[in-house]
Amino acid sequence: MMKVNYNRLWKLLIDKGMSKTQLREQTGVTTNTIAKMGKNENVSTEVICRICKALNCQITDMMELVEEDEEIFNVS
Repeated sequence: MMKVNYNRLWKLLIDKGMSKTQLREQTGVTTNTIAKMGKNENVSTEVICRICKALNCQITDMMELVEEDEEIFNVS
């Protein structure tokens, strides 16, 4: 089973000097959605697209799919 991992997004925010609050304000994403992403839970593709547009990045720049039993902190 595959699981989504958003560690790349958090690293991207650090690299851009942007906080989660700033991301939320720029995209209109709710705090609940940011919290879901913090727990590596699924969010809608609409949310993913809005974040990609705000950060001027591709989906693979902000998330990856990993095996469910794989170490979730592995960002490669």
